[in-house]
Amino acid sequence: MRNFLPALLLITGLPLAAPVLAQTVPPAGAASQTPNPPPNEQVIEPAVPRRDVRVPKIPNNDFIAGAFIGTYSTENFGANLVYGARLGYHITEDFFVEALYGTTDVSDENFRQILPGGVFPQPEEKLDYYNLSVGYNILPGEVFFGSKYAKASALYLIAGVGSTKFLEQRKQTLNFGLGLRVFLKDWAAIQVDFRDHIYSLDLLGERKSTQNLELTAGATFFF
Repeated sequence: MRNFLPALLLITGLPLAAPVLAQTVPPAGAASQTPNPPPNEQVIEPAVPRRDVRVPKIPNNDFIAGAFIGTYSTENFGANLVYGARLGYHITEDFFVEALYGTTDVSDENFRQILPGGVFPQPEEKLDYYNLSVGYNILPGEVFFGSKYAKASALYLIAGVGSTKFLEQRKQTLNFGLGLRVFLKDWAAIQVDFRDHIYSLDLLGERKSTQNLELTAGATFFF
């Protein structure tokens, strides 16, 4: 039976099985020689046109500018209206510097009731001051208006040095105090300040260090 199949194939003219298998079955190791397609080869090319995107310039609002009005109490001469302006810059989220200018009128009316001619050359004399201070936000938080509305706020400490001009004299001045900002918008706030201005005066015949308290409120803008 084994010799009958090859003889039959020779008679019919068909090739033997071994050559057929040799042509159809790849030799050992042939599959490993076929190159594989790259794994990250992109099959479909996207037809979406690319557009240029401009990154918006978002302001950081580090600069401060504002105006204020309030009361300035000059030691021994009572309290009077004061007003002025401020300009500042936030160094970090917590620390900021501020330059401030203020002016008020000081009256010696009470002394004129006792001393003929009073203490000042005129019944009212102008007092100007400016200072450069450093502030620190100690308590950021929120202020609530009723049960539905809340605004961001910041309680801060501030201190600095400057100069006070009074009766044609300039006096070196130290100031320190605290304040509160309530932010109505990202760029606007209401600011309340309480400060003590310390400088020496000798108007009453004795040079002494005076404590001059100031309470102001105003609007502050950030840009």
